[in-house]
Amino acid sequence: MNILALIPARMGSSRFPGKPMAKILGKPMIGHVYERVSQSPMLSLTAVATCDTEIRDYIESIGGIAVMTGDQHERASDRCAEALMKLEAANGTRYDIVVMVQGDEPMTHPDMIAEAVQPLLDHPELQVVNLLGTIADEVEFEDRNCIKVVCDLRGNALYFSREPIPTRYKIDGIPMRKQVCIIPFRRDFLLRYTALSPTPLEIAESVDMMRILEHGHTVRMAPTRYSTQAVDTPADLERVERLMKDA
Repeated sequence: MNILALIPARMGSSRFPGKPMAKILGKPMIGHVYERVSQSPMLSLTAVATCDTEIRDYIESIGGIAVMTGDQHERASDRCAEALMKLEAANGTRYDIVVMVQGDEPMTHPDMIAEAVQPLLDHPELQVVNLLGTIADEVEFEDRNCIKVVCDLRGNALYFSREPIPTRYKIDGIPMRKQVCIIPFRRDFLLRYTALSPTPLEIAESVDMMRILEHGHTVRMAPTRYSTQAVDTPADLERVERLMKDA
């Protein structure tokens, strides 16, 4: 299979402007993500999808591939769909699976790509998979930047929210889980996604996956054995730098 990894990144984050180029251990965050993702042996190609020349120029300066997209996209998945079409047109390759890895996941381990992709290889009926992490503590559970997720008994997502779900009350046997933004799509389903109309809960929660659920499709959640921390704020950046320094 031809498996493409796309890393969407833009400078205009409302919560942390310039975030992709913020430095961690002396290197821009987007550089950490690109280099770690590229190490996965499952991938045919890794590229950054961006609307910012600063990000493109940096990625190309380290020998990477960047695809320029429009600046109108509200959702990272829509940006990746545009980048997919441009890459396929440019290199004449049709990709089977597109793995979206958010540019604010600098602690991504290369093996996480395989964790996310394997369910698609094992189950032909699945169209999209999302890695599932464990919430560390009450602080993370209450953090609106942490996207919580609840699943059915088969491991399919029921709902994604920035609010604490399923409940603030402790219930034995019900772990607190979070979305980890490594999300492989089958190629045609990604293009179908971007043709779907945005949905009310997608907009309210600002979560790409809600568009899929609201249109009646399935998102399979795949647990990861790795601990990660996304960067949404300058405080997150400092925490991640400490974690990566100690790793």
